[in-house]
Formats: sequence, structure tokens, C-alpha cells
Amino acid sequence: MGESAKSRITFTILASVVRPAMNLMMGRRWEGMENLPKGRGFIACANHVTEIDPLVVGHFFYSQGILPRYLAKASLFKVPVLGPALRATKQVPVTRGGAGAAASLAGAQSVIDADGALIVYPEGTLTRDPDLWPMKGRTGAARLALQTGAPVLPVAQWGAQDVLPRYGKMLHLFPRKRVRVLVGPPVDLSDLRGVPLTKSVLDEATERIMAELTDLVASLRGEKAPAERWDPAAKGQKSVGRGYDGESEKTK
Repeated sequence: MGESAKSRITFTILASVVRPAMNLMMGRRWEGMENLPKGRGFIACANHVTEIDPLVVGHFFYSQGILPRYLAKASLFKVPVLGPALRATKQVPVTRGGAGAAASLAGAQSVIDADGALIVYPEGTLTRDPDLWPMKGRTGAARLALQTGAPVLPVAQWGAQDVLPRYGKMLHLFPRKRVRVLVGPPVDLSDLRGVPLTKSVLDEATERIMAELTDLVASLRGEKAPAERWDPAAKGQKSVGRGYDGESEKTK
């Protein structure tokens, strides 16, 4: 997937608006850039604690000279203004099942083949963990990694939730907050490549990704992560959407 003039121009326009706003809202500390592959496409698996995470992670990658591509719900491509922007910057629509799933894989593969960065949230939604730790992951990121052959880099971020709380509606700009991003070495999936993608293989790959990601988040937080990751299904919670925890998850 070569970069078109339209794609670069659109990224430049968006960055001219988003980057100054991000710099105004929060300070930043970026670490682990030495782990970014040189001249090779990769999958970046990030933790998800607030709805502005994509801006934080996108800001980080753009500032490293890497144009960020996300897996985005296909429905977002139909939203006025947002949809054209997503298409212009060659984001990857996700459609479940049949031809749609094949098209999503092809889009992801094109990012990898062009030595790009495909950003995936392996939890599939904002974490349900009450303390915002990475929760149990879904197997989509692992499947993509094993199907495309791309290396997987865990990307931990922390601090954006102080600007916009999880599912919040109001920005908390004062005092000025700081966000940190930490990139870890590629997750070792070498023994799982080239074998049938059974449930046990996908579960094992997902567990390795989430374990590395959780360790990085613990490092940023300076805390010990829970011994067991939060599992929404085991807690009787909805897998996606707001209001998954009744009155305890009102927006702030």
C-alpha cells in the first residue's frame, strides 16, 4: 500500500490541528522508541483506558515519522466528515464474517506489506477493570499477527485517563496532565507461527501479548498488576458499549 499524495496531505492537515491541541492539553514522555522495527511493517498492541487513547498513540507514532493505521469499525466509515477522513488516511475497516472479514485481513496485510504500523486494541474495547488494568484480551490481534507474519509490539500508555476519564464527557485540563507511552520489544510468537490457528494457539498468543502489555503498564504505573486479568464475561458484563456496569459507570 503505497502512500498517496491525498493520504499524506490529509495526515498533515489533521496533525496540524491535533498535535498542538495534544501538546496544550498534556505533557508527554515517550520511551522505548529503540524497539520500533526499521523498514518493516508491524502490529502495535496498545492498552485502552479512555476514548482519546487513539489520539495519544497516533501522536506518538506520527512524531516518530510513522503514519498510524487503525482497525476501525466499518460503521465509522459512514459517519459524515469522520468517514472521509478515515478513508483518505487509509484506515482499515473491520467487518465481521465472510467477505468482510477477508477484506479486513487484506487491508491489514497491505499496511504490513507497506512497512506500516497497524494499531490494534487487543482488549476490543475500553478496559472494564475497575482500576484500569489491561483486561482479558480477544484473539483478533493474535490472529492478525499469525496470519500476516508481522511482529507484535506491546505499546503501553498511561495518563490520558486523567484528561478524559473512561467514558467521560468532560476534559480535565487543569492542572496540566502528563501522558507516558512505552514501547516494548516484540512479543515472541515464533513457535506459534506456521501452525494451524486452533483456539489453543490463538489463546496462547493472546495471553503472551496481554502479559507483555500488562507488564509495561505496571512499569508506567509503578504498581504491581493484579494476579488475574479482569474477565468481563465472568463478571456478567456486556462486552462492548457504555453502561456495562450499571450505575457504577456513570460518565464524569
